Amino acid sequence: MAEKRLGRGLAALIGDVGEESAPMEPGRKPRHAPIEHLRPNPRNPRKNFTEAELAELASSIKERGVIQPIVVRALAGQGEAYEIVAGERRWRAAQRAGLHDVPIALVEATDKQSLEFAIIENVQRADLNPIEEASGYQALVEQHHYSQEEVAQIVGKSRPHVANTLRLLKLAEPVKALVRAGKLSAGHARLLVGHANPLLLAEMAIDEGFSVRQLEEWVRVEPGKPGDTTFDQIQKKSLRANKDADTRALERRLSDVLGLSVAVDHKASGGGTLHIKYEDLDQLDAVLKKLGG
Repeated sequence: MAEKRLGRGLAALIGDVGEESAPMEPGRKPRHAPIEHLRPNPRNPRKNFTEAELAELASSIKERGVIQPIVVRALAGQGEAYEIVAGERRWRAAQRAGLHDVPIALVEATDKQSLEFAIIENVQRADLNPIEEASGYQALVEQHHYSQEEVAQIVGKSRPHVANTLRLLKLAEPVKALVRAGKLSAGHARLLVGHANPLLLAEMAIDEGFSVRQLEEWVRVEPGKPGDTTFDQIQKKSLRANKDADTRALERRLSDVLGLSVAVDHKASGGGTLHIKYEDLDQLDAVLKKLGG
């Protein structure tokens, strides 16, 4: 069973070592280790470190040094080698700053605890993108058999937050890439889980600057089948027209009457085009009968 105290963060487990800028206690001298003796934590869910943040931290380290020690654990059978438990960003920036050794705080931690520490540190600082956060939660569930409720206790989040974040892993890889890059929010991405054309809608949401609520309206539209290029183009054209509420309401009314997907492309000149998507000849025949009647 996961311990509830983990939700309070690293301070509850290994001391106040979580903040980049927190000063050491007066008179306390940290242990130092050669920077090349430290190894990244392969269980760390955070994989992306931007050039800008590393450059900024490296500049600070050149001026002030590494104020807060890097939390490490000894690697069995590898001499003076250490695995980073928390503080990989400081370690990377210290290398850029040209440091030869860094302050360390040595702790005893199992593989499971090392993963927990890495997730706690990054989640509480909001350093993880939503896909990395989901991958960290998944590792706790699959590798250490935690329930979603236990994961929530560990990271200090609600169980619905953990469940909704894990759903993002069901997205297609191109959509995940947009989330990792910060182009698509987790709220937008969750709406696309299970959709037939998630990448199309993701790109539209980005291009048009859709809010989550605006994207939700379009997710309800019959998406057609993957590879249905004609209807995809109609949808994209319709979306970019920035339809008003009256036009969208008309589309819904026509769709309800016909039982098919309908797109209205209204022109500023007063004319326009009505698009009706049908799957087979029987549906087309039904539409013609309704129109004829």
